Amino acid sequence: MTAAVSDYPPPGGWTTDDLDAMPDDGHRRELLDGVLIMTPSPTAAHQTIAGRLMVALEADCPEQYDVTQAVEVRINRRRSFIPDVLVTTATAAARRTCRYEPHEVVLAIEIVSPSSQSLDRIAKPALYAQAGIPHYWRVETEGELVVHTYRIDPIAEVYQETGRWTKFVDVGEPWPVNLSLDRLTPRHL
Repeated sequence: MTAAVSDYPPPGGWTTDDLDAMPDDGHRRELLDGVLIMTPSPTAAHQTIAGRLMVALEADCPEQYDVTQAVEVRINRRRSFIPDVLVTTATAAARRTCRYEPHEVVLAIEIVSPSSQSLDRIAKPALYAQAGIPHYWRVETEGELVVHTYRIDPIAEVYQETGRWTKFVDVGEPWPVNLSLDRLTPRHL
């Protein structure tokens, strides 16, 4: 039995090689410094927001980019995350890959769930910025829908907030997006 399918982490922690050896069983597995993170299945509201956001972004997406959902971003051998929605370069998307490198990702979007608050608000944005991903959006779902948009400060390798949107998202990067949050909000939220 390999470390990838055992109940215990291998010496030194998990790596992306271990992820590759795991069964394709529908479980969402991410790595944070060699620690394997398995999150519960997303709620129906979470999936509705992700799906609607992907479709809305895709509608006006320039040809040099591609919009997709829940595809792995391998930051390094011990860090691997799966953003809820992401925008990549069209060149990277043309490879029809099941994972991207950070330099291929233009925008990572996380939808905050009760089980992912610390990851989505603190850890992932810090590590996405450190990896050089130019834009990050965080979608909060408690009460009304709120979208926080960020752009990287490439020197400091941190995100600077560019907006906190409660009615619509109106940004100029990575392309002009003007999006009503009513289009994203599930009926039962």
